[in-house]
Amino acid sequence: MERQKQGRVRRRGARLPAVLAALLAAGLAVGGCGASGERTSSDGARKSGGRAAPDAGTVAPREGEQRSPTPAPDYLSTFALDVDTASYGYARRTLAEGRLPDPTTVRPEEFVNSFRPDYPRPKDNGFSVTLDGARTGTDGWSLLRVGLATRGADRKAERPPAALTFVVDVSGSMDEPGRLDLVKESLGLLADQLRDDDSIALVTFSDEAETKLPMTRVGDARGRIRETVEELATSSSTNVEAGVRTGYDVAVAGHRKGATNRVVLLSDALANTGDTEAESILARIDEERREYGITLFGVGVGSEYGDDFMERLADKGDGQTTYVSNSAQARKVFVDQLPAHVELRARDAKAQVAFERGNVEKFRLIGYENRAVADEDFRNDRVDGGEIGAGHTVTALYAVKTRPGASGPMATATVRWLDPVTRAPHERSDTVMAGAPALAADIWAEGHDSLQLTAIAAYFADALRGGDLPGFPGLPALTNRAGAIADRSGSAVVRELADAIRQASGLLGPREGENPSQEGELRSGDPYS
Repeated sequence: MERQKQGRVRRRGARLPAVLAALLAAGLAVGGCGASGERTSSDGARKSGGRAAPDAGTVAPREGEQRSPTPAPDYLSTFALDVDTASYGYARRTLAEGRLPDPTTVRPEEFVNSFRPDYPRPKDNGFSVTLDGARTGTDGWSLLRVGLATRGADRKAERPPAALTFVVDVSGSMDEPGRLDLVKESLGLLADQLRDDDSIALVTFSDEAETKLPMTRVGDARGRIRETVEELATSSSTNVEAGVRTGYDVAVAGHRKGATNRVVLLSDALANTGDTEAESILARIDEERREYGITLFGVGVGSEYGDDFMERLADKGDGQTTYVSNSAQARKVFVDQLPAHVELRARDAKAQVAFERGNVEKFRLIGYENRAVADEDFRNDRVDGGEIGAGHTVTALYAVKTRPGASGPMATATVRWLDPVTRAPHERSDTVMAGAPALAADIWAEGHDSLQLTAIAAYFADALRGGDLPGFPGLPALTNRAGAIADRSGSAVVRELADAIRQASGLLGPREGENPSQEGELRSGDPYS
């Protein structure tokens, strides 16, 4: 994640079962998008969709290229909140299959946000703000963690009904195990979890699109929904354009005022028929989002997956993406998480971190390149942010180099959001001091497990992208550290992380200057000097 003034561009990750999980588990309440068009600001930053591209103060590499950061001119970092996890899920699958993920599909913020720290929860709607961090072991560099959390959902409380239009890819490529069969299983689980006053519609597409089920109240129709899902079968090519267009036609026709209106796209996103460049699809998605408030949730599946295509669709649809690869993940999303996450806590949520120029020499946001917002648009409520549901946490991690002898305030993090009902704006902030004891501690020797886990996920993602964050201990050391946390916590999720890092380490091999035998030893030197 890097961005600062760093980048004011925003984007979305796209993954399938995670989308369902995020869609219903966290997605019925998540989103984000931007206007189209490109302009140049007074400082020369290129802006796309109202968000400037990464510039001074962050590492903003082009594809396959690493760039060293220069000092940020404004010492501000602004981004839309994001709880996507698809990038991490898809990377784990590719690594398990003995392949390295394409670096362009690796989004560090989605690796970091795949793990939920136990941040304090607010008693009201909106967010709590928590700042902590520690030294990396590289001279002058620390990791600063910005943690945001919303109040959990009351499963017995009232919530707005959901009106969900599922657009399911039934093209030939979906015949592979772990694609359409997993989609059908997920939808079957979903039918049992929705409330009687929720509504569901089902559209399928291959070379053409077909409405299998118009918008229907769940109530007594659960059996009919299950039968419709069980009848799904694959055929010919992948015309995503036809599927999305028909899906939005059905969603508009069945639009429910006051409900959570979503189009949920379940696909491997390997478009080969119709408009495969997404431009006309993007225009339609943006139009219905603005007029009807219909957002798009993307759920990715398959060993070969059109990450960029799905991500562009979800970004324009003010939505979210996730990725699901097995039955356990599908069940976790639709059975365990869905009931608790359809309640919206905040709309258009953004965060801005202001660093103290006198105490901070350099800073880098790790990830969030596609979620960047222009600093001047932080309080512009016409610029989209993220939609965040009940019980969510959002984590942003910065690499920060402090000046010698720094003392006093180091950074202030502010989150701004709109009330989901009244749309009234609210803000909440927290400040961390440069001399804080926690920031003086060594992250590996003295950092607590939660902070270490955040750092491990970020370093892992950065390594897969070919980056070189200060204090990177090497993948073998990360494997050991993740394994130790898994042993202490008994967490299967953390154990999966340790396994994924071990697989990546074997595929990448040791880096220059890295001693695999010194697995606990931190590398020295300042890669940003």
